[in-house]
Amino acid sequence: MKKTVMAVFTTLMMLMAVPAVAENFTVQGDMASTIHYELQHQIVAGDSMRKLMLSFVVPESFDSPTYKQKITRFKVRFSPEAEDETTTTNARGNKIIQATWYTVPRVVDATIAFDAQTTTGLNPIQSTAPFPAVSTPEDLKDYLQASELVQTGDPAIRALALELTQGVKTQFDAVQKVVSWVVDHVRYVNPPAQYDALYSLRTGKGNCQNYSHLTAALLRSVGVPVRIVNGVTMNQPFDVSWERGTLTFKMGQGRHSWVEVWFPDLGWVPYDPQNMQFFISNRFVRIEVGVDNNETKNDGLVRWAQSSGARTKPTLQETIGGNFLADSIQVSAKRQNYGPKNLLLGPNVLARLEEAAVQPAPEPPAPEPVPVPPAPSPEPALEPAPAPPVPEPPAPEPVPAPEPVPAPPIPMPPVPAPEPAPEPAPAPPIPVPPAPEPVPAPPAPAPVSPKPLRYDKPFVFGNLEFPEDVDFAFPRVTQAKGGDSFEMSRNFLVETAEFVTHSVTQYAQVVELAKPATLHEIALALHNFGGDGHLWVDVFKDRDGQPGEILCTTQMVALEEISGRPGYRWVTFTFPDRERPVLAAGNYWIALGFSGKPVVNWFYTYGKPVGPVYGTRYKSIFAKEWSGALNYEFNYKVVGMAAE
Repeated sequence: MKKTVMAVFTTLMMLMAVPAVAENFTVQGDMASTIHYELQHQIVAGDSMRKLMLSFVVPESFDSPTYKQKITRFKVRFSPEAEDETTTTNARGNKIIQATWYTVPRVVDATIAFDAQTTTGLNPIQSTAPFPAVSTPEDLKDYLQASELVQTGDPAIRALALELTQGVKTQFDAVQKVVSWVVDHVRYVNPPAQYDALYSLRTGKGNCQNYSHLTAALLRSVGVPVRIVNGVTMNQPFDVSWERGTLTFKMGQGRHSWVEVWFPDLGWVPYDPQNMQFFISNRFVRIEVGVDNNETKNDGLVRWAQSSGARTKPTLQETIGGNFLADSIQVSAKRQNYGPKNLLLGPNVLARLEEAAVQPAPEPPAPEPVPVPPAPSPEPALEPAPAPPVPEPPAPEPVPAPEPVPAPPIPMPPVPAPEPAPEPAPAPPIPVPPAPEPVPAPPAPAPVSPKPLRYDKPFVFGNLEFPEDVDFAFPRVTQAKGGDSFEMSRNFLVETAEFVTHSVTQYAQVVELAKPATLHEIALALHNFGGDGHLWVDVFKDRDGQPGEILCTTQMVALEEISGRPGYRWVTFTFPDRERPVLAAGNYWIALGFSGKPVVNWFYTYGKPVGPVYGTRYKSIFAKEWSGALNYEFNYKVVGMAAE
């Protein structure tokens, strides 16, 4: 299971509710740490055991374009000492230590310790790897093959991979499209029913193993070599600045699975298909590689032989510790407007095809000159014959102008004066129509009371899947391997929970109601570690995407009424029958309240199985604003009756 990156988004400004948009961040900067790592195993033998074998993998130094680790001061210690101890290197290059006891002690302690210098460089990177690949080195072809958990040849896997990479020309773009799809379409569950790629494709569920296997299956099916990596992550948080404030990332401490992708021009490049592309953070320690997680099981493997009539099996308790001797983080992020809707981080990668040098075409030879024919000689022009002379006419004699004769006067007749116009007759009066009778206004309709809603549809809503009643101190399961042989291999089941009853920080979880409802009870996935006092649940209004004023409160539950046995389970908080809140459709927030000094953890799931990206918040007990948003979701259950 994944303790993978969960982002605690600590923003320096108030985060507003936002629609579902791309959550793809380009990151740049440097991370460097020195970690003292220590793994402790304690095996308590069962009865009638005839042989006990423990295996551990020696982590190797590793170098990639973004992530590097250097391993020093490696030590292994067994108590009591093993009767036989060997070191071998398998086909994948993993160096394996195997310790064997033929006379099995009652208790065996094993300790692995080393220092790991881990660095992550997030500077811009160039890749010229084409897609599809031109060829694959012979020693990498195993990482193109199908396996029991990586069903590369399945038609559904193949069809999806071809659809996602259609028209893509560079390998980086092909890998990004596949990883973005996995980030958005697989929901984290703990633990899943199966760990293979097809299970995740069909159900949309899985843990870190499923994310790795599905990513590997999709990429291998289109010719990209991918190998599975097993290692551990540390729970030391780190900050990343971005344009809205600060993102604080925190990973669970324990075993984790991710992948490495082969680039012809860059070599092996790490990816965590849950939320990181082209890098992993310096909180990761790389231990073992293989074709799938059935093969990468040697670190922490316990095997034994036992009589068939044995009544008890051995038990194993594993503790993973990490102490940061040095730590430096200088990383910033910029949110992009493309990519998946769920969180994905990666450096700036310039992917381009390497163009071959083009020789200029030679200039064509100049054409042979074509001779110009000589112009023809012009014919000589004929001289025109001279015109005969024309005699000029004689000039006329001048004629004297006549004397003007005065015109006789013309008599004008008298003009009579006009007759005066007659007076116009007066216009007849126009009758005025009578005023219309007023029309009475229609009576106003009688007010109609809205039909009361009937809350008669039972509903259960929430983030409901978590490992109930699991003792995380002893999570491994025994597997029979035939005859009298058995084994316990490492798993990825890790306790993911928040201590929510201290006096410094408060936590709240959004609840989205699709219809009006009346609430009967609210249940939280809790573990009671002890203390004293009472617990209850407060329900808040939503105010701009964060908790507002309190609407109502459940009844109290005394801490001594909650079981203290190992594991997490539902603790139910009820409302009095006559005080059940009636809520309209919309967003509300729930938070655990307490009195006294209880020590209680609230279980959560990586990612957002139900709610929005910023739907889990926290704040200082003294702050007014819920300015922090976390990238996981608490497990909760709301029960009531909904309206149509």
